[in-house]
Amino acid sequence: MSYDNLVVVLAVSTAIPFLLALAPRLPIPSAVLELVVGIVLGPAVLNAVRADTAVTALATIGLGFLLFLAGLEIDTRQLRGVRARLVGIGLVGTLALAAVAGWLLTRAGAAEDPLLIGTALTATSLGLLVPVLKDSGTTDRPVGQLTIGGASAGEVLAIVLLALFFSEHSTSIGSKLLLLLSLVALAATVVAVSLRAKTSTRLTHTVNTLADTSAQVRVRLSMLLVVGASAIAMRFGFEAILGTFIAGAALRLIDPDPDQTHPQFHTKLNGMGYGFLVPVFFVTSGIQFNLGALFANASTVLRVPLFLAALLLARGLPALLYRSGGLTRTESIASGLLQATSLPVIVAAATIGLRLNTISSATASALIAAGLLSVVLFPPAALALLRGETRRHNAQPTAVHHGGQI
Repeated sequence: MSYDNLVVVLAVSTAIPFLLALAPRLPIPSAVLELVVGIVLGPAVLNAVRADTAVTALATIGLGFLLFLAGLEIDTRQLRGVRARLVGIGLVGTLALAAVAGWLLTRAGAAEDPLLIGTALTATSLGLLVPVLKDSGTTDRPVGQLTIGGASAGEVLAIVLLALFFSEHSTSIGSKLLLLLSLVALAATVVAVSLRAKTSTRLTHTVNTLADTSAQVRVRLSMLLVVGASAIAMRFGFEAILGTFIAGAALRLIDPDPDQTHPQFHTKLNGMGYGFLVPVFFVTSGIQFNLGALFANASTVLRVPLFLAALLLARGLPALLYRSGGLTRTESIASGLLQATSLPVIVAAATIGLRLNTISSATASALIAAGLLSVVLFPPAALALLRGETRRHNAQPTAVHHGGQI
């Protein structure tokens, strides 16, 4: 086995942060640039690197770790009370709109599998929208909390749908649903046992003592949880990414305030993921991207804006419901744009669809291209809207104070 291609992939993933640092005002997430550079260096353009066994294996692990980190970002406390009701109604709306969009795209000849397309349209890149909300100073405001809640629900829904309907094991939906509930029950048991173990002073002291030594026991326990959940998910007939996602969600339930309780631990996990494994996945996805299929004919290229519009319709339109939760019209539009930002799950869905032969290379390429455009176009537009709204929000007390009367 040669590591030549892997060295190139790692060199690309290392160079991209420096390239982005040279243009700090360029609003492009690193994942987009990793995909684009992978396309340029891959067989589609320069043919300088290929996705061999070593690269593909590490990319598969990177995809699993990406979904693990996505699960780790799910905060169930954002899904309570009135906000939970609004998020739930919006999610039902997303499901209905995604189903209609998938059916219409298939009828129009733009896709082969309406279920897979509809599933891909339900997801949101939670990890990409959180920095936008932080930059605009709206994370703790209703717009931030509703957006994060809606994105979390969409991400969970997409992963569950992929697990139920797209796997290499041809069992019935009823059997899969029962197995999924069993997997969730097993995860809940792990969470309950872990929370119980945290009450043991002796065990907690031992873990804290070993956490920052060469033992790195918290990281080892997390990796055991990730790999164990993946193995069980595959044993149940699901994709491994379902197991990694559930592992991340379970770990968040065990440690609901990571920034306060164990910030160094989560920094280590982010370092392993975003510093090593996840970039390999995105660069490899670019290498495997079928650019020729995308530009084979004009009809295939036209699928890209169709998929992008469908994504904005399915994920963006339901955010208008958030106005009843105290959001302004501008904040609702910004929330819709952020919820329509999606890439990792789209890439995962396209990868699974190609492996199962449910979609063509042209459809997969157009779907991924639409995801790329959503990441490039929607967050900067949402950030501009939110910053303007934040300035108006902060100026209100001053205007009242100097005006004397309203």
